[in-house]
Amino acid sequence: MAASPVKEFMVTYLMPAKCYEELFVNFHLHVPCAKFVLKKTAGFWIVLDTFLAQLLQLLKILWRGSAEGLSLPSVLLQLYALSCPVAYAVASGFPLFAWGERLFTMAQTAAIAFLILHYRGDTFTGTLFLLSYSGLMFLLGSYAATAVISVMQSFSLAALITSKVLQARSNYTNRHTGQLSTLSVFLSCAGSLCLVFVSQQETGASLDTLSHILSACLSCVLQAQVLCYKSSSKKKSE
Repeated sequence: MAASPVKEFMVTYLMPAKCYEELFVNFHLHVPCAKFVLKKTAGFWIVLDTFLAQLLQLLKILWRGSAEGLSLPSVLLQLYALSCPVAYAVASGFPLFAWGERLFTMAQTAAIAFLILHYRGDTFTGTLFLLSYSGLMFLLGSYAATAVISVMQSFSLAALITSKVLQARSNYTNRHTGQLSTLSVFLSCAGSLCLVFVSQQETGASLDTLSHILSACLSCVLQAQVLCYKSSSKKKSE
């Protein structure tokens, strides 16, 4: 008898056949299998966040022709957090497939920073920023010691948390979220929550896990602001 499409999909992408039998045939809550499925699902959402969150934000800015409401310091801190792993990977000689998705996201974030300056009427500064940033990344990847970049990378999560604080403060001050992408914030929120689960499973109640919890809480604040200020943002865009 041929396997159902649902079973084939779940066994191929989410769980071993044994876990499928335990959970969906025997209806037995097998804890190791449940954790395995949750970890796989969390990984899926983290990948979606990595590949799509910044892309959706970039597309919304281009579609609307405006970057109103987006905090430039927040985006620059995001860029710092994304740049450190790329610089470390290049300096360490890691193969491209091991860090290519981070390069993709980093380039999108740099483009968002440029567009914020461009739509503020400061295209020259935006262009100068892109050139300076590209040169700095080249120097870090080519000549900086991995130990130096490793120290920089240790502050990347703190930078990401601070970036969310700055964006949340900007939303609260403006009483609208401007061109902040709803889908982008949702993916970031889901990805942050999944990172908490993965970190807790791998390291337990560590400082890293607590940092991810704080980051997830701030992502939830941003999600709440997007929903609460939705009508105000629509009026501003009109």
